[in-house]
Amino acid sequence: MLEQHLVALPIILPLIAAPIALLFGRTILTWAFATLISAGACFAAFSLLIAALSEGVLSYAVGGWPPPWGIELRVDAANAFVLFAVTALSTLVLLYSKASASHEIDPDKQALFYTAHLLCLAGLSGILVTGDAFNLFVFLEISSLATYTLVSLASDKRCLTAAFRYLIMGTIGATFILIGVGLLYMKTGTLNMLDLSARIAALEASRTVNTGLAFIMVGVSIKLALFPLHMWLPGAYTYAPSAVSAFLASTATKVAVYVMIRFIFTIFGAEHVFAEMGMDFILMVLAVVAIFKCSYVACVQSNVKTVLAHSSLAQIGYMVLGISLVSVTGLMAGLIHIFNHALMKGALFMAVGAVFYRLGSVNIEAFRGLGKRMPLTMAAFTIAGLSIIGVPLTVGFVSKWYLITGALEQNNWLIAGLVLAGSLLAVVYIGRVLEAAYFKEFPASHDSKDVKEVPLSMLIPMWVLVIANIYFGIDTSFTTEAATSAAQWLFQNNQVLELTP
Repeated sequence: MLEQHLVALPIILPLIAAPIALLFGRTILTWAFATLISAGACFAAFSLLIAALSEGVLSYAVGGWPPPWGIELRVDAANAFVLFAVTALSTLVLLYSKASASHEIDPDKQALFYTAHLLCLAGLSGILVTGDAFNLFVFLEISSLATYTLVSLASDKRCLTAAFRYLIMGTIGATFILIGVGLLYMKTGTLNMLDLSARIAALEASRTVNTGLAFIMVGVSIKLALFPLHMWLPGAYTYAPSAVSAFLASTATKVAVYVMIRFIFTIFGAEHVFAEMGMDFILMVLAVVAIFKCSYVACVQSNVKTVLAHSSLAQIGYMVLGISLVSVTGLMAGLIHIFNHALMKGALFMAVGAVFYRLGSVNIEAFRGLGKRMPLTMAAFTIAGLSIIGVPLTVGFVSKWYLITGALEQNNWLIAGLVLAGSLLAVVYIGRVLEAAYFKEFPASHDSKDVKEVPLSMLIPMWVLVIANIYFGIDTSFTTEAATSAAQWLFQNNQVLELTP
């Protein structure tokens, strides 16, 4: 019976558990309960990924009402791959947050933190699994409202301004998406994604459909923070609690990238979006500008969380660049970078959170001499930083290798060269932090007795991600198989396995 409802579990588990977590209050039971629920969702997501890779698409009719009349949940190789990454990172961040959240969030607000985290996880899982365009908007708002709350929980009051800016921009993005979905419904009379796809394909050139496409692409671009619609992200990542920054940087924008992929390939069709509307050139230009502009800004920041925030904007550019190549290899590179970047940025933000735990600051000057004082934390930052650069034997190298391969398949030497040049800028902003940690003396003004390694509850999740950065950089069979299957499925429909409750 449980296997039959497995598709719904990653949504239902955290959604039901969220208000229960609030009832526990500020006890260790709240943390343990939230972590257990996230781990259960992760197990369900992994099982769905294995099933999608072996059996094809899983379709679950909610309430027994068959699509397109009822609400459908669909799991394929693409969304199962991203869902597993999201739930796994959620679990690791919750393990990390036991000490981190206790240090950075007021005791009275900690139960709210775990509740909002579970709601955000439920929303992100729903976005990935739903087969209904309107319900995608509903889950998007669930995750967004929870995210605004998470960002505002830090003790630094600047988080309130960052959360408000995020709220305004997120609301504008959601409104654009809703208007776009409404235009599609007005023209086709359906909200089921596959039914939408079939009816849009049967239509001749339609201004209504194209206008809907424009609204949706702008709205999704705001949500994923694609240049130049990205200004909400640096503040949100910088002033949020460290555990929140690690979670959002690893998951939220990656899910939004997936939403863009889903709308392009499943609903509108790649031929219409790229060949007829010319969106591939627009996305490629914006992606390249994002890579260089945001990497340059990262190079001149003094706050390391702000450095990593702008780095995330540049990495989003790499993902969108893969989509713009309009090939199985390019799309596979974008999908694999969603997974790989979650590993990299999760480890980096956890390492920075560890420094904040001990020193109360994340300015580059605070990292002086930490290579000796906090060797495990700085080793984790170093390895994850090398992965961001794209050094061989790390997951960052795998992502950029396939991006360059996708570009060279089309004889696009310029894009291949730009990907390599973007990596050089990553050397600069990661190198500035490593220079302070390993080549500058520990400040005499600091009490050396207080500056030591963080608790194991923070080190273990951090190093799990670091080891994953290396393992999946050496053994790429799992990630490449999943991403390749996902990319191939998005370019051609597979058979569907029906699951009716």
